[in-house]
Amino acid sequence: MTQVLSTLTKVDWQRMAAYTVRNPKQALINMAIAYIAFRQLLKGAKKVSIYGVRSAFLLLWKQVAGAVVRHVRRAPGTGVVVQQNIAKMVKDIEDEMNVSIPGESKHLHIPSGGMSDEEILAVLSRRQNEAGVDWKNGRVSGAVYHGGEELVQLTNKAYAMFNLTNPLHPGVFPGLRRIEAEVVRMVLNLYNGGAEHCGTTTSGGTESIIMAVRAHVVWGRQERGIDSPNIVVPVTAHAAFDKAAEYFNIGITHVPVDPRTQKVDLKAMRRAIDSDTVLIVGSSATFPHGVADDLEALGQMAIKCKVGFHVDSCLGSFIMPFLKEAGFPEIVCDFRLPGVTSISCDTHKYGFAPKGTSVVMYNNKQMRHYQYFTISTWPGGIYASPTIAGSRSGAVIAGCWAALNKMGHAGYLQQCKDIVGCRVKIQQAIEQHIPELYVVGEPSSTVVAFSAREPVGIYGVMDEMKARGWDLNPLQYPAALHIACTRLTVPVADEFIRDLKQSVALVKASPGNYSKGSKAIYGFASTVPDTTIVDEVAQGFIDALYAV
Repeated sequence: MTQVLSTLTKVDWQRMAAYTVRNPKQALINMAIAYIAFRQLLKGAKKVSIYGVRSAFLLLWKQVAGAVVRHVRRAPGTGVVVQQNIAKMVKDIEDEMNVSIPGESKHLHIPSGGMSDEEILAVLSRRQNEAGVDWKNGRVSGAVYHGGEELVQLTNKAYAMFNLTNPLHPGVFPGLRRIEAEVVRMVLNLYNGGAEHCGTTTSGGTESIIMAVRAHVVWGRQERGIDSPNIVVPVTAHAAFDKAAEYFNIGITHVPVDPRTQKVDLKAMRRAIDSDTVLIVGSSATFPHGVADDLEALGQMAIKCKVGFHVDSCLGSFIMPFLKEAGFPEIVCDFRLPGVTSISCDTHKYGFAPKGTSVVMYNNKQMRHYQYFTISTWPGGIYASPTIAGSRSGAVIAGCWAALNKMGHAGYLQQCKDIVGCRVKIQQAIEQHIPELYVVGEPSSTVVAFSAREPVGIYGVMDEMKARGWDLNPLQYPAALHIACTRLTVPVADEFIRDLKQSVALVKASPGNYSKGSKAIYGFASTVPDTTIVDEVAQGFIDALYAV
């Protein structure tokens, strides 16, 4: 700064003013160019301060390379070839997903006379039992958070009882209003909330995160006068934060993590915060690696910088609050932490509630108000809703209430012991008995991520595990796999370890046999400079979900 001031004192301001008077148009152009150059210089300097010189240069290279590839794609010949290859990949995805089943009719029109109950239930039963991953025997990572058949039967009954209810009409369904309020309070108490803390239910973790971001964006606009807000998140934070940033057209800065621990780099996080930042984020725990960020330090940072702090405990949910009592290292991820302004917790994961339930919590009612939408000038009357949806299903809320009360503290404590113990068992097997693999980060919840040492390719291991019936989550940056242990994983942990050892041995013996398959897909996705190509393939995947 001293050098900058020294330079400014040497400028001949009188001569510059005379030039501006004689050449106002050129002077205006020069100032515009200087302003643009200065803005870009500041952006570059900030990236270097956050990512370091090498990583900032790699990001710049990727942006430039991506722009070049996009430009080349517009060329008549090249563009056609690229689009043909994308179309082929999408067609392969659709063909694999939309398989015709012999003897199974497609129902594409509403039947004129209606089907009988027996016919409807027969079709549903067949489709329920279509061949897929054997999740009932624990062969899938996460996805199905099963609390036991007895609990499923109970939540199904609760669901049926409240099948026609809608929280939008509390006067029509006063009992449902009480049920929803009690769900929120039970989760608040689990996260050490006091009388001043509050929250709402949502349809899932993504909506909880989107609502928390909205609340902080509105808070920043109304309380701090921020017109161009941004949020700062670790690169390992859930993609829902990116979705929220896109939905609300706000800035988002992704902060690197420590390559050894996979926890967010606190110094980089601090450098990324600026005067327009309304929210920083920490995870408890991250989806990719099951790692908890240094939440205490992030809370202190939020206080010092006067920004909001969201703890994403969607995955940690009903696991992290029980760690200490279950005999594992404690991770404080609740309102005991100074600086926390919001927390998200999925009841439909390790809370074993029906899918479509989550809770977002706030440090006070005013912050929750920033989440709400109200309009008093609509001809249809005064309209107010707490979340994105207007009408909502009361059935899933009733099922959630039933699950929380059925499981109880003792039930969740036992599940924490069993499921985290399962993760520890798999982690120790990898660390002690599979030298070709290594654990990524320092897992603290139910997830263990692992990668491979050369010549073993981790995506080849994924293909071999898939051949044995296991459905694992592929990761990138770095390339890895993870398994999110559930209640269903616990009894098959030894099978998983056995199959993992066998898969690694096969890949190690013939590494060249795995250049196609998952390696080709994820290797391409992580190396192609133009990410819009991967986006188009991903969009094609979503299109395939609706193919008939």
